[in-house]
Amino acid sequence: MRLTADCERETYALKTLVVGLGNPILTDDGIGIYVVRDVAARCQRRDVTFTEASVGGLRLLDRLAGHERVIIVDAIQTRDGRPGDIYRLHPDDFYASLHSGSTHDLSLNDALALGRGMGMVLPVDEDILFVAVEVEDVLNFGERCTPAVEAAVPRAVGAVLAELGVESVDVE
Repeated sequence: MRLTADCERETYALKTLVVGLGNPILTDDGIGIYVVRDVAARCQRRDVTFTEASVGGLRLLDRLAGHERVIIVDAIQTRDGRPGDIYRLHPDDFYASLHSGSTHDLSLNDALALGRGMGMVLPVDEDILFVAVEVEDVLNFGERCTPAVEAAVPRAVGAVLAELGVESVDVE
């Protein structure tokens, strides 16, 4: 942070990537994409890039490379969560996941470690944030979220905008 000539506080902006993860034809699984589309409409900063993806692990590394900070918006299902709950998480918060790895891919944590080991320029774990929305249905086809998850979209948008330091504004 530095002071400008007129003594206002100015923060140095990090090169930030905001990723909406999910599949918009699998009911609640599209929540990350829906939230990021809404955030992108409200945030016009040149230091923030928005993207959508339906991949994880190794296939996500190329998108993260070269950014200093990453915000990933995605669906999550936890044992005790209620649909619409919103969580703020970092990579080290994930110790087990239904889809974290397979014989054909790696978990995000393992992919980050591999990418860093290969010399890829990736953000440190503290600069990777997940805004995760507890979901109800990620198995059935549908192009709309369930009511509780759809009701969480404005709060999730607000959480991402707050992380970006952007005041929430109405978009038509």
